[in-house]
Amino acid sequence: MTEKGPGMLRRKIFIYGFAFLLFVLGISSIFGKKGLIEIYRTRKSYTALLQDIDRLQKKKARLEKEIAELQKNPGAVDKPAREQLWLMPPDEKVIVKKRK
Repeated sequence: MTEKGPGMLRRKIFIYGFAFLLFVLGISSIFGKKGLIEIYRTRKSYTALLQDIDRLQKKKARLEKEIAELQKNPGAVDKPAREQLWLMPPDEKVIVKKRK
């Protein structure tokens, strides 16, 4: 026997309301501010930042080594000045080879 009346209507309203609430919670857990998509984006950004930190730490170590070498050996300044800036002492003659 099927029951009809105000009790059945309340039950249907409750079930539909509960289903709608679950639907809204599901959508917000995927697309919301702290949803799955945002978590994925944050992890991707975090990984990129870790790689950037690693790259910068290696660059820092290389530069610190170069600074120590320049402080320890004043002649080490001469080589980059000659190669990169073409700086030569006034009494020195430079011979430049043409590249083929």
